[in-house]
Amino acid sequence: MPVLLDDEGAEGDWPVDRVRARLAHPGTTAAQRTLIWSEVVGRVRELGGPWPLVAVGMTIPVLRRMLRRQQLPRRLERADLEQTALAAVATALPLLAEDHPEPHRALFNAADRDVHRLINTARKQEQREQPVAVSPDGPAPAGNYAEEGSAADWGEERDEYAVLAAAVQSGVLKAQEAQLIALTRLERKSVKEIAEQRGLAWRSLYRHRVAAEAHLAAHLRRQVSEV
Repeated sequence: MPVLLDDEGAEGDWPVDRVRARLAHPGTTAAQRTLIWSEVVGRVRELGGPWPLVAVGMTIPVLRRMLRRQQLPRRLERADLEQTALAAVATALPLLAEDHPEPHRALFNAADRDVHRLINTARKQEQREQPVAVSPDGPAPAGNYAEEGSAADWGEERDEYAVLAAAVQSGVLKAQEAQLIALTRLERKSVKEIAEQRGLAWRSLYRHRVAAEAHLAAHLRRQVSEV
């Protein structure tokens, strides 16, 4: 087994597994951790394999503690988080500056960023798949769905969320289309903000809203003609 570095006053080099245990020990100081990790990263840079693998393996105890604190969306498995974290560490490792003062923190921060990005993406996907929240008993916010064909156009003051809900139930709109109209027209959120959350181009989402509003307006006009 490869050996690592000499401890203060100890004779000989320490095996990697002993150093890894030392890193996890609560009595190890921040300065000692920084010294160990600087040595590990230096060996990755100077010696190559198997040190990149050794370095990634030495992050596992901390990564496990980090991941245990995460609340996962239903669609995300813990194994996905572990793979993402390890991949982030492996990617960040060769990019570290030679004089980085705390290389281990840079590695763990990279893992943390990618893990949270994965969690946020999964949560947004769940939100997109949920039907639009409607409340016939709630107040009707100001705003309309399109320039024509609103509830007022067909002679009855109706809750605008209820109109959207009825359109979804009748198959005129999909749940995501009704949600998009509700968020951007009634709740006054910007199309660009919603597009960024959904990982879409805002122009594409804008065209999608225009088409959905046209379908809704046509549906409302048909209802007017039937009254």
